[in-house]
Amino acid sequence: MYSNPVIFGYYPDPSICRVEEDYYLVTSSNEYFPGVPIFHSRDLVHWRQVGHCLTRTSQAPLQQCPSSKGIFAPTIRYHDGIFYVITTNVSASGNFYVYSDDPAGEWSEPIWMDHEGIDPSLFFDMDGRVYVSVEGQPTGIYLVEIDLKTGQRRSETRCIWRGTGGRFPEAPHLYYLNNSYYLMIAEGGTEYGHMVTVARSTIPWGPFEPCPHNPILTHRDRGFHPIQGTGHADLVEAHDGSWWLIFLAFRPHGGNFHHLGRETFLALISWTGDGWPVVNHHRGVELTMDTPTLPAHPWPTEPPRDDFDHAVLRLCWNFLRNPYAQD
Repeated sequence: MYSNPVIFGYYPDPSICRVEEDYYLVTSSNEYFPGVPIFHSRDLVHWRQVGHCLTRTSQAPLQQCPSSKGIFAPTIRYHDGIFYVITTNVSASGNFYVYSDDPAGEWSEPIWMDHEGIDPSLFFDMDGRVYVSVEGQPTGIYLVEIDLKTGQRRSETRCIWRGTGGRFPEAPHLYYLNNSYYLMIAEGGTEYGHMVTVARSTIPWGPFEPCPHNPILTHRDRGFHPIQGTGHADLVEAHDGSWWLIFLAFRPHGGNFHHLGRETFLALISWTGDGWPVVNHHRGVELTMDTPTLPAHPWPTEPPRDDFDHAVLRLCWNFLRNPYAQD
């Protein structure tokens, strides 16, 4: 049993990766600096922040960033001993990625990409090819092969799926599972109609066959349920072989308001006999989930008081846009 959200407060657009028995998660940061907070867990339920991916103005120029713009929808992936985070600065130069061999340490300078769209996601194929998928225009999910060292295109950009008909198909993540390529996206807009949909193909370029029970997750018809706007999800296989979905949602208060914003939630995934994912046995998501979890691994509680008696600010503090340097 565990409680949702697993990361409460404004931590939207979660993405996750696993390295053996360690889990790392990133979220959007918009106009706040340092950018892209990164969290660590050993059980998927208890998370602690271990750093930020964008700690220098050269990585995240936000000087002229309007509110709710800036850094959108990062994706984190691990490949050959290196962590990669790809994201979009919608107020500056577009899509880029950074990398590090230590997720709690310093991350590289950005590798900028000549690839329009938002919500970029990296996919490392088994043949060594590297792909980036984005939400693009005309409305749909687009794919391009890139050179990982330079970010340059190695193929034309193609639309691979337009979703199931919901508004704003976005947040694509591509996976290779069960001898198929699975494409998971969000549709419906980051509002009450938000949802998660899935399709699969024999090759990364499609055509993609939609899951017969799409959307695999939505609360769009659940009235006054305390959790709404479920979407923008990422999959992870735990070290015990179980599968989990990490996703955003919000908790309304007093009607249509949700003053804590979009938070990070967790749900168990099972698989049908013909290889389609099922979220929490088709039961939606609750604040208290009666679901077996990995062995609990809580972290020490953060102190509620800060006397600012250290040379470096705690990770819970940040700035609106880039701070002014002072001598």
